[in-house]
Amino acid sequence: MDMNSTGIMVLRTAVFLSGIFIIGGTLVAAIKTFIMPRGVNVWLTRVVFRSIGFFFRLRVKRATYEERDRIMAFFPPLALFLMPMILLVLILLGYILLFWALEPRPLPELFYLSGSSLLTLGYASVNTVASKLLEFSEAMIGLVLIAMLIAYLPTMYSAFSRRETAVVLWESRAGSPPTVAEMVSRSYRTGELERLRDVWMSWQTWFAELEESHTSLSPLVFFRSPQPQRSWITAAGSVMDSAAFILAAVDVPFDPQAAFCIRSGFLALRQIADFFKLPHESNPRPDMPISISRYEFDKVCQELVAQNVPIRADRDLAWKNFVGWRVNYDDVLLRLAALTSAPYAPWVSDRSALIRTAKRKP
Repeated sequence: MDMNSTGIMVLRTAVFLSGIFIIGGTLVAAIKTFIMPRGVNVWLTRVVFRSIGFFFRLRVKRATYEERDRIMAFFPPLALFLMPMILLVLILLGYILLFWALEPRPLPELFYLSGSSLLTLGYASVNTVASKLLEFSEAMIGLVLIAMLIAYLPTMYSAFSRRETAVVLWESRAGSPPTVAEMVSRSYRTGELERLRDVWMSWQTWFAELEESHTSLSPLVFFRSPQPQRSWITAAGSVMDSAAFILAAVDVPFDPQAAFCIRSGFLALRQIADFFKLPHESNPRPDMPISISRYEFDKVCQELVAQNVPIRADRDLAWKNFVGWRVNYDDVLLRLAALTSAPYAPWVSDRSALIRTAKRKP
């Protein structure tokens, strides 16, 4: 074998291995994205969503919230629509390299052959055993990828529906946008202020499902609520703030389920933030500063006192206890509110812009 033939064999081997690498990497990314029941940060999915999200954020940079909500609502569906196409294109490219390595042909012929096999069209074929094996394997991969997408979307929209049902129910209890004052006031007027155990337990379950679904089905984080003024992150923040305020400032018996609800909430938000590699305080000190001021806290207390809600007399201790609860989720809550461009809600998205400003500082 002369040097020229050796060089050609080396080139064809390198091209064949490159094709295997592209196909293998694409299949691993598809399995991690569509099948694996745990939160895995897949590089391909991350690149696709970040690239598409970059152009969307440029578009809404100076838009009003209504315009931003309308435009950003289209972002996750478009990214999901393009994701399987990108996977199929990568498989197409990988098999083009494999077909060329087996039998070099003009690029148009390789494109027709790979495309016909991937989409099971059957109008292009090669009558060699090795090429037939490649054709069959590519057709099988194409069918499997399409089947995975068909199974993936119903699972995602089922989780979305469960999430939004709880968000709507919380709006009826805490107002729109949800606030601590409204939640506590309504609970007092209906005689439920000392009987919220079932409410906190239901939200513990919601937070557990949120952690699982919004990491294993990560595009759900960016899916916006059907109504522009609602958001899963503002509801989550309002629930934890309400539980923290009642535990710290309302003169009712201590309810351990409220404490467990807060813990379930901040653990879920931290897991989601870790998945998206958002920096946050993972072990904050009880005396660390929070984004809510003492003035805002006292204002809510005064508003509730005016409605005869039993508020603890020692406001200093109540504020200290509230800070001790809020510090566990203050940072991560605001970062997720900024990530999702959440609608206005007191104590949540109304101050998440501070996070974006801090990031721009040198």
